[in-house]
Amino acid sequence: MRAINPWINFNGNAEEAFNFYRSVFGGEFTKIIRFKDLANEQFQVSDEDAHKIMRIGLPIGKNNVLLANDVPSFMGTVSENENRSKIVVNAESREEAELLFKGLSADGEIEGPIDDSPWGTYAGMFRDKYGIEWIIEFDPNI
Repeated sequence: MRAINPWINFNGNAEEAFNFYRSVFGGEFTKIIRFKDLANEQFQVSDEDAHKIMRIGLPIGKNNVLLANDVPSFMGTVSENENRSKIVVNAESREEAELLFKGLSADGEIEGPIDDSPWGTYAGMFRDKYGIEWIIEFDPNI
């Protein structure tokens, strides 16, 4: 398997969240597509949804891309409190794990501080300021 790439649904703040993620991970976005870019006779786009993100990607590491979109109004909203699943980032060093944990958890809610785990990794867990749950982990045995 080449890669598994997580896709996150946002309630209109995908671009803001991804600018934040880019400030932590670095890199450049893949092509940003807005709903207005796809509008045609068969796919009508409301003014409310026109500038929302239909697809955005941020390459992370060697073969991974974090992907997202804003949920268009006709599909409802995403519950900010539901467990949407967690994104696990496997760092290449303790230092990188600490840097990512500190950066991504800023203004968020730490669920498990980054520390040595009983299973032999250096790991921490949090919900970022956009409600996305992350696990940052460094495994010295990999």
